[in-house]
Amino acid sequence: MPAGGGTSINNQGGVDMPKKKTNKAAAKRVRVTATGKLKFSRPGTGHLLSSKSRKRKRNLRSAGVLSKPEQKRITTLITS
Repeated sequence: MPAGGGTSINNQGGVDMPKKKTNKAAAKRVRVTATGKLKFSRPGTGHLLSSKSRKRKRNLRSAGVLSKPEQKRITTLITS
């Protein structure tokens, strides 16, 4: 295999072109659980927290789980 190239050798000795790339923006935002679900951290916790209620900030601490349609869409982006 050539160094630095975007090629891979398949089982028949041929070359698969091009290799599928992981969407890094999506990969940084989700984690895969042991059961295969996708977890994400909730937005809205970075700044302007004084105007948000204690209950709202507490609920933002818990991680969210993507719904089935969203999980299917994001999985195609992060699988390489």
